Amino acid sequence: MRRAVKMLKEAAIRYGRVETLGPVAHNQQLVQQLAEVGVTPVDEPGKVIGGILAISAHGTTPAVLSEIEARGIHVIDTTCPIVRRAQNTARELAEAGYCVIVFGEAEHSEVKGLLGWAGGRGVAALDAAQIDLSSLPLGGEGLTSDRAGEKKHPGCRVGIISQTTQSWPAFVDFVGKLIHAVPSMIAAGGAVLEKGGGERVEKGDLEEIRIVNTLCQTTRRRQEAALELATRSQLMIVIGGRNSANTKRLAELCSPVVETHLVEGVGEVE
Repeated sequence: MRRAVKMLKEAAIRYGRVETLGPVAHNQQLVQQLAEVGVTPVDEPGKVIGGILAISAHGTTPAVLSEIEARGIHVIDTTCPIVRRAQNTARELAEAGYCVIVFGEAEHSEVKGLLGWAGGRGVAALDAAQIDLSSLPLGGEGLTSDRAGEKKHPGCRVGIISQTTQSWPAFVDFVGKLIHAVPSMIAAGGAVLEKGGGERVEKGDLEEIRIVNTLCQTTRRRQEAALELATRSQLMIVIGGRNSANTKRLAELCSPVVETHLVEGVGEVE
């Protein structure tokens, strides 16, 4: 986030006015500070006035980037490099024929971006029980050969990634539940296809589950440090935006250990 804020302040000095696609961070104090130097959020590319638009650290979708380009708007891309890596992973998995399952908040801007890079082959949820693969293309395309040289339809392949700010224990728990649940999900949605000569084959078989750790390791170390501090404390105060995934996660991790309060500023501390 420091990188994104630095880029935006430098751009404001250079251009005088910079707009961001949505708030640069889910932290109202930071948004207000940036507004004072000429950085203001807009909801969509069509509302850009100054001709300079910054993509937040959470990133965005290929469709939105195409719209920005079509409108001739100059882009300042402050997408976090860790988020960019997760986006590339989602794209590569989808292009390889995987259904992409994202562990994360479906309405969060980062997760929406990840699903966009999955190109219609992705779904997101925090609860494994909420994952619905019925609307996704489950089977691979074409015929492949097995070790004996026999032609067969490729089975269903599933890739699992995470919103970068989720916690490691929660991701591990989510993956564990999915590994048990996905085969039955696929079997329920498997299609019967014609292979030629009237022969029918099932495309509902699970061929592979690939798990890619897209968590931010800096965030993970911060979470571990907060949890360790909570074990030595009588009270934890987490300061940050109430809508921030980072600060909410810190509060969620510490709450079971010790009394924990999430505040946005020192004025809320009594």
